[in-house]
Amino acid sequence: MSKISILLIEDDSTLNNYLSDLLVKLGYCVEQCFDGISGLKSALSQQHHLILLDKVLPKLDGVSLLKTLRETSQQPVIMISAKGAEEERILGLSHGADDYVAKPFNTQELLLRIESILRRSQPNAKPKSRTEITIDGLTLNADKQVIYVNQQEIEFTTIQFKLLWQLVSQKNIIVSKADLYQAVLNKKLGAYDRSLDMHLSRVRRKLNEANWLGERLQTVHGKGYCFK
Repeated sequence: MSKISILLIEDDSTLNNYLSDLLVKLGYCVEQCFDGISGLKSALSQQHHLILLDKVLPKLDGVSLLKTLRETSQQPVIMISAKGAEEERILGLSHGADDYVAKPFNTQELLLRIESILRRSQPNAKPKSRTEITIDGLTLNADKQVIYVNQQEIEFTTIQFKLLWQLVSQKNIIVSKADLYQAVLNKKLGAYDRSLDMHLSRVRRKLNEANWLGERLQTVHGKGYCFK
C-alpha cells in the first residue's frame, strides 16, 4: 500500500520540524501546517491516515478545528496540548479526538500511540520501527544493542544503551527524569535516587574517551535531560 499519510498541525516550528523529520525517517508521509486555518483546509481537502493536532493554535484553536472537522470527517486525531489538566483532556476527547497527549511528552510514547491508532484504523498498515540512529558519526543500533563512534564499536551496558537511545531519539526535546527512570530503569523516580545521574555520567565519559562530544547530553536543572 502507499505510504501512511500524517497531517501535523503545530505552531511551534521547532517541534513541528522535529516531529516531521522523525516521522519521515520512520517511513511516514508528513504534511506540515503551522496554524489552525491552514490545518483545517488541509484536513478537509484530503484524507489522512492520522492527524496530530495541537490544541493552542493561531487563527483557529485546535478544539474549534476538531469540531468543524468532525461534522464531515472521521480521520483519526491525536490532540497535543501544553495543558495536561484532566478537564483539558476530557474536552479534547469529548469533541472527537481519538487520543490526547500532554506536553512535554515522551516521543517514544507518542510514536507508540500513533502506531496503536493506525493498527485500529489501518489494520493492513505496517509502520516501520526505528532500529538505527546515526548522528555526526555516532550510531546506535537497537537490533544489535551496539553503539559505534566513527564505525568503532564502543562498549556500553544495556542500561547505558537504553539511556543514550532515549535521549538521542528525542533530539532537542527535554526528557523528564520520571520518564527516563520508567523507560530505562523500569521504576519510578525516587526522591533521593541519583542512579540515573551516575549512568549518564558514565555514558558521557565513554563518548568523550571515544573522541565524541559527550557534553551534548545536557542536564536541564529541574526538568530532566536533553540531547543537543
